[in-house]
Amino acid sequence: MPISDIPILSMLRTRMQWHQERQRVLAENVANADTPNYRARDLAPPKFEQALTSASLALARTDPNHIVGAAGAGSQFAEDGDLHYEVRPRGNAVSHEDEMLKLAGNQMDYDAVTSLYTHSIALIKTAIGKA
Repeated sequence: MPISDIPILSMLRTRMQWHQERQRVLAENVANADTPNYRARDLAPPKFEQALTSASLALARTDPNHIVGAAGAGSQFAEDGDLHYEVRPRGNAVSHEDEMLKLAGNQMDYDAVTSLYTHSIALIKTAIGKA
């Protein structure tokens, strides 16, 4: 099986792509902060529940106190529709402070995902004796 077919690595790559796309969207918000009638946009996080349930082994529930997993479906890279911003008199709804906080948080999350991906690849190399 190619490394690219390992489900967890595929999900990590998808998450990295989502963070890259979100960085672009948030940068557009900052760039258009003075554009009249511009509304800030954001992306909804990708949903991995279906991929996790189909790709992973079924867990045996050996005790009735174990929590039952729930699966959901959704589209990836969808725009987040739950944005509520204060609109200025010119019609602009971009807050520099909010956008900069989102950019910083997005960068930290991206760094965490890339670190997980790098460590996962290193573990696979160690397991096959290539490290």
